[in-house]
Amino acid sequence: MTRALFIVDVQNDFTEHGALGVEGGDAVAERISRFLERHAGEYSVIVASRDWHHGDDDNGGHFSSTPDFVDSWPVHCVGGTPGADYDEFFDTSRVTHHLKKGQGKPAYSLFEGVSDEGETAAQILEAHGIRDIDLVGIATDYCVRASTLDALAAGRGVRVFTDLIAGVHPDSSATALAELEAAGARLTRSAE
Repeated sequence: MTRALFIVDVQNDFTEHGALGVEGGDAVAERISRFLERHAGEYSVIVASRDWHHGDDDNGGHFSSTPDFVDSWPVHCVGGTPGADYDEFFDTSRVTHHLKKGQGKPAYSLFEGVSDEGETAAQILEAHGIRDIDLVGIATDYCVRASTLDALAAGRGVRVFTDLIAGVHPDSSATALAELEAAGARLTRSAE
């Protein structure tokens, strides 16, 4: 197998009751868990990312008391708090690698994350000879978009499962998906 599944930021602060809750986040978490029950064996690696921010500074301007919701945001996903935990409906038992991104600076792409052991997504892909990536998670118009663009830039074939993502806003999500398709990603539905 030379295919990876990348699961982007399925965390409490990005689902319905979180600091930056996305409508449909819990449902996406449930669907990803069902997908993993049936299809985890089809992947060499399953990588999940989480925003993991400092609680005692502005994380390089990422946090703001007057956020613009483009480059600055309300406090969210502070490491070690419930908001940074994976969503309760996301079963992580089949995840092989966990990456934390942010950690003092703005970060949107899963490729900006690092494991507790210091391993990056690029290193995981190389170590396992991964050529193709399936990508799911939250939010379509921000971190899913950035992760997909980085996967394409790394020369990988990318499928985005449109039934296993949720976005902040319908218009910006549609724009992001059109951009990803134009960049070479294949938009399809999972075989959930």
